[in-house]
Amino acid sequence: MTVSDVQERYRALRSAIDEEARRCGRDASGITLVGISKRQPAETVAAAIGAGLSDVGESYLQEARQKFPALPAVRKHFVGHLQTNKAKAVASEFDMVQSVDRAQAGTALSKGALEAGKELPVLLQLNVSPAERFGCPPAHADRLAETLRGQASLRLEGVMAIGPLTDDRDAILRAFELAAKTLARIGGSTLSIGMSGDWREAVRAGSTMLRIGEALFGQRS
Repeated sequence: MTVSDVQERYRALRSAIDEEARRCGRDASGITLVGISKRQPAETVAAAIGAGLSDVGESYLQEARQKFPALPAVRKHFVGHLQTNKAKAVASEFDMVQSVDRAQAGTALSKGALEAGKELPVLLQLNVSPAERFGCPPAHADRLAETLRGQASLRLEGVMAIGPLTDDRDAILRAFELAAKTLARIGGSTLSIGMSGDWREAVRAGSTMLRIGEALFGQRS
């Protein structure tokens, strides 16, 4: 796609999100759009940033290291599965980590953030889908949240969850509502739910952060 194509897609998507928020009686300014740039060229991502995109998410450390230097200033989110042996590097490279799903990963990330001299915002990843391999069961979220809040170099800001792979819109909404209820129980202000195929249900469930890739950038290469 050309620069103008990407920028038009960004504006159209942002407008649709704002409209859906208003339909739900919500303030659209309370919903952050994170552009998931996995397997997208830096030029495409930079075009969206030029149109107003302020947050970018990556799933793989190596890809992020190659791509981020070519991008304008942007808030960088790690959204992939967090491996403990890469936690130090992730803490150094990213501004937020959305996928902390176990105590060991949180501890390793905190050590990395301490070495980087930063307090790192994190989200607790919940598992609300039977098809999802990773994530903390909602019933165990209180314990993990307590552990993460005990890490001096981490700041727990909320939860992240991936919706179920289904065409049943009600099932998707129920899963997102479970994530919202878990957030209300453990505390926090950020509810990162909703991707390209289910962001409307996420907005209705109270999402404050949408992670959107193909609907913004087009099909991955």
